[in-house]
Amino acid sequence: MEARATKKHIRSSPRKMRLVVDLIRGKNAAEAISILRFNTKHAAQDAVRVLKSAIANVSNHEDGKHIKPEELFVKTVFVDAGPMAKRVLPAPQGRAYRIRKRSNHLTIVVATKD
Repeated sequence: MEARATKKHIRSSPRKMRLVVDLIRGKNAAEAISILRFNTKHAAQDAVRVLKSAIANVSNHEDGKHIKPEELFVKTVFVDAGPMAKRVLPAPQGRAYRIRKRSNHLTIVVATKD
C-alpha cells in the first residue's frame, strides 16, 4: 500500500528544498522524520509536515487502521518548480535589477515494506 502527500507554493527555491529531501529518499519513515527534525535548514520544517501527512494518508487508505512509521519507507520524493514572483529593485544610474522570488511544489510518496 502506498500514499502520497503534496504541498504546493512553498516559499523556498526548489534547489534549497532538493538539498533537504535528498537526505530522506529511500529511508525508513521514522528515520526520515528524525533526520528532518534535526536538520537546521528551514525547508526541513515543510518536508516534515508533508511526510507526516503522507503517513497519515496511508492509515486513511487502510480504513483507519493505525500504521506505525517504522513499517513505512519513503518511496519517492520530488520537488518541482512553482510559480515565480517577479519584483524590481532600483539600481544605480537609473537601472533596475530583477528579483525572482521562487517557489516549489513538494511531493512525497510513502509505501509499506513488502
